[in-house]
Amino acid sequence: MKTHEIERLAARSGLEPIWEKVEEGARLDEAEARALLDSRDLLAVGAMADFARRRSAGDDVFFICNRHINHTNVCANQCRFCAFSHQEGDPEGFTLTVDEVLEKARETLSDGITEIHIVGGEHPTLPYEYYLEMLRGLRDLAPGVHIQAFTASEVSHLADISGKGVDDVLAELKEAGLGSLPGGGAEVFSGRVRELVCERKISGDRWLDVMRSAHRAGLKSNATMLYGHVETSAELADHMVRLRALQDETGGFNSFIPLSFQPANTELSELPGPTGFDDLLMLAVGRLVLDNFRHIKAFWINVGLKLAQVSLAFGVNDLDGTVVEEKISHSAGVDTAQALSRAELVRVIRGAGRVPVERDTLYNVVRRHDDD
Repeated sequence: MKTHEIERLAARSGLEPIWEKVEEGARLDEAEARALLDSRDLLAVGAMADFARRRSAGDDVFFICNRHINHTNVCANQCRFCAFSHQEGDPEGFTLTVDEVLEKARETLSDGITEIHIVGGEHPTLPYEYYLEMLRGLRDLAPGVHIQAFTASEVSHLADISGKGVDDVLAELKEAGLGSLPGGGAEVFSGRVRELVCERKISGDRWLDVMRSAHRAGLKSNATMLYGHVETSAELADHMVRLRALQDETGGFNSFIPLSFQPANTELSELPGPTGFDDLLMLAVGRLVLDNFRHIKAFWINVGLKLAQVSLAFGVNDLDGTVVEEKISHSAGVDTAQALSRAELVRVIRGAGRVPVERDTLYNVVRRHDDD
């Protein structure tokens, strides 16, 4: 879309002062972030985000061939928004042995995966050595495959059960084979929100501190934000601005992933959950506010593949990956597939007029699909 057309849309919605800053590459402040989150003119916000995406990231859209493994759903936190977790002893609880984790990884190595992605519950009795043994086993099984594992909340839990500091835990995990951290556990940083939906989980400040330590240790990570439950636009804006500040400090975040709350089977099932409008708006605002994040990711598992494709016109330049056996969102009732093929991801990205680029975890190009 041409700049004069975006200007017309922005003026129509009262966002013209924000558009002027976006056009000149100036940073938006927290009040402007709230204004975007409160806007009902999705096309205007989306057009600005698409402009910002073209300028900072171009027309490449990234995806990865990866394998998700959830090693346990036993978790002491019992967050109210989570349908995945169970208490120890529950009939539906599970904990994989290290050999079972390795077997799940082995099943997909022939598919050419470049990442094994591991997150799970904060199990109250699993020993610290279990996690180190898991990493060592995966590294020995697939030395060329990147291991992205354990959210900041999980790392904090490992520090607690080991009696070690976070820096020491990260160093030992890295030595055992850890390559980077996923972005989960951030939820919304607001203390009010966390008291309502995840009171046992680490605080927002603690999450940021663990990520700061990870980046200092040379471990990249992603960053997330869970929306569509009890938060306000002001709390979402605060969350984004605090992520941006840490990125200014460390440069350690690879991507921002807004996660759409899935209410089914949770203690918050009476809430309606976010709409497709909300999903696109969050992605677009993420692109506009997080000006120091090159990659904005639509997690197709949560929003659906069709809406993820549409999001490529709303600031997004990453669709995550092949995934394989995602359990956390599916526990909350999402009806998307458990996996996608390379061919399907390429088809969807190309159908949106973009260039499909297979990447590794650190955004090194594995293969460009512009000449197939």
